[in-house]
Amino acid sequence: MAEIRTVRVMESLLKANDYVAQRLRQAWDQGQTFVVNLISAPGAGKTTLLEATLPVLLSRYRVGVLEGDIETERDAERIRALGVEAVQVTTGGTCHLEAPMVEQAWRLMDNEIDFLFIENVGNLVCPASFDLGEHLRVVLLSVPEGDDKPAKYPKAFRTAQALVITKADLLETMDFSVERARREALEIQPELQVFVVSAKTGVGIPAWTQFLEQRRRQTFPDA
Repeated sequence: MAEIRTVRVMESLLKANDYVAQRLRQAWDQGQTFVVNLISAPGAGKTTLLEATLPVLLSRYRVGVLEGDIETERDAERIRALGVEAVQVTTGGTCHLEAPMVEQAWRLMDNEIDFLFIENVGNLVCPASFDLGEHLRVVLLSVPEGDDKPAKYPKAFRTAQALVITKADLLETMDFSVERARREALEIQPELQVFVVSAKTGVGIPAWTQFLEQRRRQTFPDA
């Protein structure tokens, strides 16, 4: 009986979340703000990827970041150092961001933004279940984590539209097969766009940023 109650509570929570997510999506569509939700395990390199991505976009677009963490503003401070507006969303223990949290943080930002990146809390489980109103969901997988994560955490990959394999500069020293990770991820989500990047060396960053710009143009052809 307790299990049934737990399921019903979860369903109710997700429905409430989806209602706010839809409201956010409508607002972002109206303002032509393209929103990217980054999810990954802790330490996969979400903030470092942003540090390599944002300077490229800043020359042509207005950019903002919502930073999700359980504690501290350290990642937001790194983004602000680039001259980018960043609002920290501190969950105080919750292992994922939810749409109401994002909506509250969004109200603190300059709403005239072309690209909004949401850096989710480091976790490959819970964030996959919560729609944040984003236009693009990206899952990151770092080389040190191992190439077996798609099969272990299928929902994170199934709900994403792009996979970014990070820390490619470590491929020569780590037992990681890009082909295996790509194959297993595509078996789960055949439409995934896969990128292999190194924020340290710049490898793969041009293709990744071009993809982001292309997806924004497809979403807002009149922008």
